[in-house]
Amino acid sequence: MTRTREHGRSRLIRLAATATAGAALLAACSTTTGGDDADGSAGTGDVTAAGTYPIESLDPHGAQGASTGTQLAAQEIFSRLVKPDADGTLKGDLATSWKPNKDVTAWTFTLRTGVTFSDGSALDADDVVASFKRMISLNGPNAGNFPGNTMTKTSPTEVVLHSPTPDASVPGKLGTFYVIPTGVGKDDTAFFNHPVGSGPFTVDAFTPSESLALVPNKKYGGEKPALRRVTVRNIPELAARMTALRTGEVDVVWGIPDDQLASLQGQKDLTVETVPSSAEFTMWFNSSIPALKDAKVRRAIWQAVDFKTIISKLYPETGKPADAPVTSVVLGHVAQPPVAHDPAAAKAALTAAGFDFSKKLRLQFANAEFRPFIQAVVSDLQKVGVQVDPLEKEQAAFTEDLIALKWDINFQQLATPSYDAASNLGRLYTCAANRNGYCNKQLDGLLAAAGATADKNKRTDLYGQASRIIWQDAVGMYPMSVSIAYAWNSDLKGFVPDASGLPDFAAVRTGGS
Repeated sequence: MTRTREHGRSRLIRLAATATAGAALLAACSTTTGGDDADGSAGTGDVTAAGTYPIESLDPHGAQGASTGTQLAAQEIFSRLVKPDADGTLKGDLATSWKPNKDVTAWTFTLRTGVTFSDGSALDADDVVASFKRMISLNGPNAGNFPGNTMTKTSPTEVVLHSPTPDASVPGKLGTFYVIPTGVGKDDTAFFNHPVGSGPFTVDAFTPSESLALVPNKKYGGEKPALRRVTVRNIPELAARMTALRTGEVDVVWGIPDDQLASLQGQKDLTVETVPSSAEFTMWFNSSIPALKDAKVRRAIWQAVDFKTIISKLYPETGKPADAPVTSVVLGHVAQPPVAHDPAAAKAALTAAGFDFSKKLRLQFANAEFRPFIQAVVSDLQKVGVQVDPLEKEQAAFTEDLIALKWDINFQQLATPSYDAASNLGRLYTCAANRNGYCNKQLDGLLAAAGATADKNKRTDLYGQASRIIWQDAVGMYPMSVSIAYAWNSDLKGFVPDASGLPDFAAVRTGGS
């Protein structure tokens, strides 16, 4: 162990001792770094952002690790082996190269040399392996991407990730895996109040669910951020968020509803842009119940809803009719023929199939923002005699019932953060997954084959065949591909809207407020 590593580990011990001595650290943390660059010069400009979701935790391995807020913070504070560009293309971060073995059950990652954490200690393969083990042991949502996987160190600059079955999607899934120093415990609250990372920024102040202030990391090995300070605020009320943008209290906002975009587009000092995302409105049918067991019934219900008109009225800027179970930015997307709205044909097909029009279908969803969409769907189904009971649930109850299949139709905005169909189709549509009551051995074979080759063209072809089955059998209805709307102060230079709603502030050169 090098001297710098000893210094870094002893620092963790001091932080833990500080947590015992001062409980105030558990709520918030401040530093006095002043945001100087490594050469002692200060950044120029402050930027304030209002994201769509609060940052409740800075621990990328724990229960909140997959949340949008935690991911937004983690990408600025920590490093990954690989990371997606703004358009979803994978590029190296800590890794300079990665390659699979012949049967795609092991991936070897070669690490950059000379990387240090923000406290000056060296980052090497030990930290990568320890971070992976910590993520798996915490069994958070990101650990679910790596069932039975292990990681080993083969040299100080090389690690190998082993999978129990072939998995060509490993690089994409590692986009949510972040490296922290060796020795951080499972519940090390003190560390994550003021984390040591190797990303472009360090934490200046953090109040969970309220705000996060970042300043440049003086030890960062890449191009130093030009900003003096970045503050991410949580402003829950949409009206307040929009007002803060218009008055210049915040410089950038995203996740803007369509009905707000026209007024923002008229302001000369704002830049407004929408970008295609990996998210899609997905409405699974519970194929395990008698009423929805027949694919003809499921497809007829899909035909009964005029999704094109609903989208044009509710989401004219941020929505477009989906053409596959995953969006066009995802590896494995292959367009399918549209399902035409035909209520007369839908009712005839339902009648011919012996559908019981007297029984209500339970349509579950979470989040009030989706109420108008759900109500429009329910209205169209009522026109052909299909009775639907819309059930809006709290997120925890929704998730529990989703897994338990306590629903007939399930609505969710389903994203693919890995930009790889394996973490959507390959994870959610197998017989073993049993996420929607649908089981098709032919589909299982195609999904397994797609996961067993690293050839992108072959994978896309196989996922296209799988999508055709999912689409034709109407495992669900796939109404809309989602775009994310951004608006930012035109004084910001270098700001790039991100397809996952996770903009990177490291490249922003000037600020407004």
